[in-house]
Amino acid sequence: MFDELHEECGVFGVFNHLDAAHLTYLGLYALQHRGQESAGMVSSDGLRLYAERGMGYVSDIFNNQETLKRLPGRSAIGHVRYSTAGSVSLREAQPFVINCHRGQIALCHNGNLPDAEQMRNQLEAEGAIFSSTSDTEVVLHMAARSKEPTLFDALVETFRNIDGAYSMLLMTPDSVIAVRDPHGFRPLSIGQLDGAYVFASETCAFDLIGATYLREVEPGEIVILDEAGLHSSFPLPPKPTSNCIFEHVYFARPDSIIFGRSVNQSRHLMGKRLARQHPIDADIVVPVPDSGVAAAIGYSAESGISFRFGLVRNHYIGRTFIEPRQSIRNFGVKIKLNPVRDLIAGKRVILIDDSIVRGTTSRKIVQMVRQAGAQEVHVRIACPPTIAPCFYGVDTPTRDELIGANQGVEDIRDFIGADSLGYLNLEGLLDACGDPEDSRFCTACYTGKYPTAIGDRAKTKTEREKELVRIIGV
Repeated sequence: MFDELHEECGVFGVFNHLDAAHLTYLGLYALQHRGQESAGMVSSDGLRLYAERGMGYVSDIFNNQETLKRLPGRSAIGHVRYSTAGSVSLREAQPFVINCHRGQIALCHNGNLPDAEQMRNQLEAEGAIFSSTSDTEVVLHMAARSKEPTLFDALVETFRNIDGAYSMLLMTPDSVIAVRDPHGFRPLSIGQLDGAYVFASETCAFDLIGATYLREVEPGEIVILDEAGLHSSFPLPPKPTSNCIFEHVYFARPDSIIFGRSVNQSRHLMGKRLARQHPIDADIVVPVPDSGVAAAIGYSAESGISFRFGLVRNHYIGRTFIEPRQSIRNFGVKIKLNPVRDLIAGKRVILIDDSIVRGTTSRKIVQMVRQAGAQEVHVRIACPPTIAPCFYGVDTPTRDELIGANQGVEDIRDFIGADSLGYLNLEGLLDACGDPEDSRFCTACYTGKYPTAIGDRAKTKTEREKELVRIIGV
């Protein structure tokens, strides 16, 4: 319903803590913004694995002590999901658990494997049976079928044959394993609590449970925790670092440290650079909450124009509701945002947002602000135009559906109905994120230059439809 890029997934894990399941529940709660379709947890008592998964929010699934009591042991891993590959159903919920000749193995994944469909077809042709449509399950099949003597060796062989984005947590009855792809697309951090080790997609989860942030799992690193302690190795071929810059633009919480840098600091600097690149004479700076707040504060600080919360966000929408008749205009945006009229009426307003995807939501927000009495509406975006889809764990529309890929800035301004429109350029974005030399971020969504070979997946929707017509003749 909403015109925005969706979070990917979040993972959390604990090894050797008496309260592992409760800590994992809290960790997933802190990561809920990364996925709201489903959540799950697997624990270990040292002998076997126990699993609980469900559709919906973490608090809906693990809603009583009895549920957590079914997850005994001193180790646990958990997952919140928004699907970027696969369908939406309980069978897609992670962590996945299998029994094979190597014993029980659980796996949860943040990222996307662009080549998984080809691998899956090959495995199915060889007799493999899949229980889900998720790309993640391919990893378990490949590790289980490997002829290598140990699980570690089987994982190394598997990941050497996979080119994509993966920050994964695996668990056996006596170990927890963290793996991050050699490009380092998606974040994964290590912390410590009461002598136990914890893993999380974002450090805000450490803050909630009182854990100390130690460091990131490095790109290409495999970390094994077992009764002998922590073992780190780098068995995967090194590749150029390609951290997803959109984590700093939108996905991560501002109170997290991502890729070794404060997200709030990056967004604040985005706003300051945006004010330098696209100044305008106005009365108030208004963020589109919540991801536009830090950039709007930076824009206000640099421009000297007063910051105001002129839009209020409803945080309690829930997953489902009954839509009214179409006579209620812009319902999809109104249920999420509402203007504060006494702040906006008669004012020249600068709206700060993190991005424009299809443009339909921006158009409705501009209309809403005008209806609240704004004299002028100027839109400023804290990143460059999004011109290409992501294949590394972000749910983006096709290139045909991205307004930045098909229209110029002035055309977009006209479509959304703003008095002016300005985007932060790529140089300003990289500088704000601490990478002015453009040496470590993936910026494919702004440039169309992908760090891996993604093949036909880079085609537009129209091109894929034409190919389908050619193949099946419909």
